[in-house]
Amino acid sequence: MIACSGQKLGKMYGGNSVFEDLSFEIHEKDIIGLVGRNGTGKTTLFKLLAGIETPDSGQVHWRKGCEIGFLQQIPSYPQGMKVIDVLKMSFLLLVEMEEEMKKVEKEMAKENKPEKLRKLVNKYGELQEQFTLQNGYEMDAFIDRISNGLNIAELLNKDFNMLSGGEKTKICLGQMLLKSPNLLLLDEPTNHLDIKAVEWLAGFLKEYDGTVVIISHDRYFLDETANKILDLEDGELTIYHTNYSGFVKEKEERLLREFQQYEEQQKKIKKMKETIKRLKEWANQANPPNAGLHRRARSMEKALERMEKLNRPIINRKKMNMDLDSTDRSGKDVVYMKGVSKSFGSHQLFEDVNMHVQFQDRTVIVGDNGTGKSTLIKMILDEIKADKGEVRRGSNVKVGYLSQHVFAEARDQSVIETFRDEVPVTEGEARHILARFLFYGYAVFRKVSQLSGGERMRLRLAQLMYQDINFLILDEPTNHLDIESREVLEEALEDYQGTILAVSHDRYFINRIFRKIYWIDDKKVHFFAGDYNWAKNKLNEQRKVIVPESPIKKVFEEPEIKERSNEKKVIELESLIEELEADLLLVEAEMESEETLENLQNLFKKKEDLENRREALYQQLEEWL
Repeated sequence: MIACSGQKLGKMYGGNSVFEDLSFEIHEKDIIGLVGRNGTGKTTLFKLLAGIETPDSGQVHWRKGCEIGFLQQIPSYPQGMKVIDVLKMSFLLLVEMEEEMKKVEKEMAKENKPEKLRKLVNKYGELQEQFTLQNGYEMDAFIDRISNGLNIAELLNKDFNMLSGGEKTKICLGQMLLKSPNLLLLDEPTNHLDIKAVEWLAGFLKEYDGTVVIISHDRYFLDETANKILDLEDGELTIYHTNYSGFVKEKEERLLREFQQYEEQQKKIKKMKETIKRLKEWANQANPPNAGLHRRARSMEKALERMEKLNRPIINRKKMNMDLDSTDRSGKDVVYMKGVSKSFGSHQLFEDVNMHVQFQDRTVIVGDNGTGKSTLIKMILDEIKADKGEVRRGSNVKVGYLSQHVFAEARDQSVIETFRDEVPVTEGEARHILARFLFYGYAVFRKVSQLSGGERMRLRLAQLMYQDINFLILDEPTNHLDIESREVLEEALEDYQGTILAVSHDRYFINRIFRKIYWIDDKKVHFFAGDYNWAKNKLNEQRKVIVPESPIKKVFEEPEIKERSNEKKVIELESLIEELEADLLLVEAEMESEETLENLQNLFKKKEDLENRREALYQQLEEWL
């Protein structure tokens, strides 16, 4: 069934056409990756799909009753509102029902008159039935699942307005996932997420009971999730029934095929034009002029006019041109760490870290957010001192550093002035270099404070390309770059003759460039010689799975549940939940027939106890699932 479709869509901004005559169909349960160069209109298309904007021509159709989830911008909430309350807004009706149930519970506890108590009990029973039917008792478990998956559990009791922009974005993403709309539109959902959260989100989306459309520059994420790719290029939309890697291969084959067809047609057109020219010459040379030859020439001209001309496919587009050169080589040992520990106050980041980076190594540091990856980098740069241990750089090491917060402080300088601060060249040479990084014409005079994250990253890469360095330190270098710019950067790094040390969450980038991985996990740093996939498998083998003592047994003295496989554990928990629900039905039936006030109050307490036990079992089941 079609969830959403567009027919001959057209959209213009300021007299410039973004796209026209776009037609497509999005089917239920599809997970679609929408890709294209920056500025091709991907976000504009999202706004049309979300109904935020209307097309200048054509129509968008949605399935009847289709709920759409799209985070356009971070909403504002009242001062003092907690993150948990923001997330619970996804269940507004259930929260109101829960509050009403609590209110009735208090009234029941105070009421002494049997008739009024019976009415309250009936009202409570109706509310509870609706609450149960709408999965109200699973609401907290669902919130826990999302908050743990996105790594926002520690933010639940914080004031939403006091969070950073990145944290607010993660909260709003969590809120949207909790709403479970029929059509979920995700614009760069992996921004601000660490590897663990990105992998969790990929698994969540693959099981999502709805339709998902994703704009993302994360190629590994698209490979994991998408079953179709929509490629928006030159105002045209092309669909590929595959993931991202398959799309790259199929698109290359399609472009080559179209180019061959274009060349064949051009040969045919050239041949027809030459024939027409000869026919006219022969007709005019005849005495008298040959009318038959003129008719043949005109006939061929009409056939040429009627021919549907193929556009020349654009094989080589303008892209960032980068060529990193290493100057004098450094010594064999570039970075050496031994027994390094670091804490901030009572919070320990890591302890007993050993690291050895040698000349021409390709080394990457990975780990969850907040584990100390950037701290390790700053220690190597001598910006932070270790609490314990030794950190030193080798001889003749010349560092070039690319920060993930490059030019974060707003600068009044122009792009060309900022570039020339680091690279001593003439204005003409600077403009020529900056053009290689897609700063054309007047763009070189824009203020650095006005640049996007991707433009700032390109400006810093331009500076690094012309600096005297032999050791590149890169902190999230692919952040803000589109896919094409990421590929250019990767090609340049592959050819670079110096040493590279990076921090990255981009698994595609890690797999392509790096073969030495330092993984920060549980305050320890583990070393792996291999790509990301191999390192992840090895780390999982090293981790010890500790099964926590069942809180059900501890609080409610349930029978002991022995350690078993996950499947057996889940079956056992489900069985316990079924038993409790059967007991609840019996208690509710007794409450309906009971008339004595004291017995009613005892039954109510028993029912409340059973519900608490059931909720604890549901939480335990969620953890095992």
